[in-house]
Amino acid sequence: MDTTLNPLCANTAATLWPAAQRHSRYLRDLLAARPEIASWLMEHASLPLTARQMGDFLAAAAPSSEEGLQRVLRQLRQRVMATLIIRDLGGAAPLSEVVEGMTQFADVTTNFALDFLHRQLCEQFGEPLDSRCQAQRLLIIGMGKLGGRELNVSSDVDYIFVYPEEGQTAGGRRRIDNYDFFLRLGKRLIAALGDCTADGQVFRVDMRLRPNGDSGPLVGSLGSLENYFITQGREWERYAWIKARVMNEGVNLQQEWHQALYDSVRPFVFRKYLDFGAINAMRDLHAQIRREVARKDMAEHIKLGPGGIREIEFMAQVFQLIRGGREPALQIRPTLQVLALLAERQWLPAESERELTAAYVFLRRLEHRLQYVRDAQTHKLPTGDADRLQIAESMGFADWPAFMAVLDAHRATVGRHFEQVFSEPEEGRHPLAGIWEEAAADDSLDRLANLGFRTPQALLQRLQSFRQSGRYLQLPASNRERLDALGPRLIDAAAATATPDATWQRGLDFLDTISRRGAYLALLQQYPQALMKLCELIGSSAWAADYLTRHPILLDELLDSRIFDVRTNWQHFQQELQMRLAQHVGDVEREMDILRETHHAQVFHFLAQDIVGLHSVEHLADRLSELADIMVQTTLDLCWQKLRQRHPHPERPPRFAVIAYGKLGGKELGFASDLDLVYVHDDPEPDIGGLYARLGQRMSTWMSSQTPAGMLFEVDLRLRPNGDSGMLVCPITAFRDYQLQHAWPWEHQALTRARFCAGDPAVGAQFEAIRIEILRQPRNLATLRDEVLAMRQRMLDQHASRSEEDFDIKHDRGGLIDVEFIVQYLVLGHAHRHDRLCGNLGNIALLGIAVEIGLIPVELAEPVQSAYREFRRLQHVLRLNAKRRARVERGSVSRRIAAVRALWEWVFATP
Repeated sequence: MDTTLNPLCANTAATLWPAAQRHSRYLRDLLAARPEIASWLMEHASLPLTARQMGDFLAAAAPSSEEGLQRVLRQLRQRVMATLIIRDLGGAAPLSEVVEGMTQFADVTTNFALDFLHRQLCEQFGEPLDSRCQAQRLLIIGMGKLGGRELNVSSDVDYIFVYPEEGQTAGGRRRIDNYDFFLRLGKRLIAALGDCTADGQVFRVDMRLRPNGDSGPLVGSLGSLENYFITQGREWERYAWIKARVMNEGVNLQQEWHQALYDSVRPFVFRKYLDFGAINAMRDLHAQIRREVARKDMAEHIKLGPGGIREIEFMAQVFQLIRGGREPALQIRPTLQVLALLAERQWLPAESERELTAAYVFLRRLEHRLQYVRDAQTHKLPTGDADRLQIAESMGFADWPAFMAVLDAHRATVGRHFEQVFSEPEEGRHPLAGIWEEAAADDSLDRLANLGFRTPQALLQRLQSFRQSGRYLQLPASNRERLDALGPRLIDAAAATATPDATWQRGLDFLDTISRRGAYLALLQQYPQALMKLCELIGSSAWAADYLTRHPILLDELLDSRIFDVRTNWQHFQQELQMRLAQHVGDVEREMDILRETHHAQVFHFLAQDIVGLHSVEHLADRLSELADIMVQTTLDLCWQKLRQRHPHPERPPRFAVIAYGKLGGKELGFASDLDLVYVHDDPEPDIGGLYARLGQRMSTWMSSQTPAGMLFEVDLRLRPNGDSGMLVCPITAFRDYQLQHAWPWEHQALTRARFCAGDPAVGAQFEAIRIEILRQPRNLATLRDEVLAMRQRMLDQHASRSEEDFDIKHDRGGLIDVEFIVQYLVLGHAHRHDRLCGNLGNIALLGIAVEIGLIPVELAEPVQSAYREFRRLQHVLRLNAKRRARVERGSVSRRIAAVRALWEWVFATP
């Protein structure tokens, strides 16, 4: 904002009057007609006016009649206007002070008049009562700039009047219906503020934003407003209600009804889903305004004209309509605060926010200088030379051309950003529309073949079947129109990929999935680059196509400029997650969905990065494991909040730890991996096991339940002591005893990859000490060898491919599990002499350590390290293409298999 302003000292206030008087004819006339205002200014104009000062002025006047009320309200306005003119033109008041000062003035005068007139009516008719016989007050809803606390100096005020409930008055000389009471009150309030008297008027009052506009009742009940939203509310009214603010304060404020109104408004304005359809509605509304501007020759109108104030407001508010339902932080009113938040969340580039903010401040300051001249609600630039020079000088320019150069630059900047946000999607008939609309056309096969499709006949048959399906034919007309616009573009985009046939098939399946979700269709229609990215992703990976189909909300991520940024700021990620959760405290369903949405979005970023080759398999697994750790810890925190009051010391954190085994434990997590978890606790409180069992059960349910947002993780708890028949949460001492006395050898093998991943670090440290103690137990190598080989044989019997041609990368001899068993055997057999083997460092690193300490020869270990990397890469690629089994042609990896088998024979042939 314009913060580089000079302070106005009390003893120099009068010295600034000449500049203000030269500029403002209104101020000159006011001081000439009301000399007493000059004295008031000397006392008050040195500092910003406060709501308390305004209220004190009205209270001191203590009007006893409506005429007296009107007089004192207007006298206060004269003083407020004079103060703002002098402070603003004197360089002492930033834009924020001016708009807040006018908004406070509107709030103070509206509440003062409302209370005065309410008490006056109650003397005649009694208090209007609700269904519980409680007195009611009229809710005054400020709209537009008044609602957004951005009121300009000569603005009118947009009101909507709502009363809580139907009923009747009681306690007066005559009973009337609540509607009649509040109708009388509303009319008197409008007169008190809007009538022109010898002292002028407080505000012009505009009631046209109420339900049904001028043809609707002046006042309505809260129930009727809610019904209107459901049955008749229009898209432009959603835009208007973004800035709606209940103005009631003091005795006029009834918090229960205040909240009830917002609870009715919020779902009407802010959709639960990402509402990209709002762009079309806002574009249509702006086009109507543009036509009106052109009709009235208002191109130089700094509010409604091209590059004007309204276009900045539209840009801020369309983001609110699109995202506000999912991001409550966007449910705010002031335009500059919205722009700042959009930049902070990176939905708007920081440079764009700076440019739009600078333009907004410039245009709003100009707006005030135009209105200061005659206290007129004008937004048009002057035409006379003298008037132009006056405006230019008040804005800090030497002449009109210098001023216009800056103004034009700001308007051009606003127009450029506006076009980027609201530009029409590709217009006109797409060249491939004939194929989409008439799949049986004679030339369709040749055209598709020329585009690179290998099975054009199958494509046309699938397309014909799709367009004749009941699902397609029963779509709402608007959805079908959008789908038909996207269809030819999908063919075009698929043809540009390396696998056009598969891409098109997956893309059509995806469009079919989202066909009833107009907002998603609108996103792809509005942003052609999103459709291109979509095709690139699903063409490269069947798993990616399936993931998007299951979670179409992730379409929004295709517009995120950070999607290919491989640097993950985990601290910022957690802050964002906590901020979203803090807005829904206690709403279990929403909390669970936020966990899923946040996790899915980050996984999708990793997926997009992986497909274009920005990650190695190891690096990707590290990132996915870090992400899982955060989600498990957050789930634990949320679940404990629901249970902590059952603990004897609810102020203490739970002495509970989550132990990760398997892929998560070894930090080798893949996109579709489940989580192998074990829960332990070390809480000395008596009979506390039941509480921690509930905590563990709730965590598992939170992570594995299907919600509208999908599933967070599949959770497997069978690796806990005694498996499915064991305690869900094991005391740490019992865990140690089990591992020392009762565990099977394969459970010690699993322990080589286990680690603390969430919960109390002190309990995690105890687990790690136990893990190392177990791993370093001296073992008979011959016995260990037999046990490991027996377990491996059981796994081969169950899962091996038994194929001469195909090789199962994970399960067959010479594959991943063989490498893992080699490492686990070396750790369990030799860690008692070599503590370095106890580190949870991954199989490749542990093979290197085994070489360094002389357990295996380097010439056998290095090829196995390479084979392990290659097997993991192949397994990852196959899973990205939705292969149920990770199998390849045996001959293509024969050298890798032989390397693993050679080390296996060397390790297990010599106990």
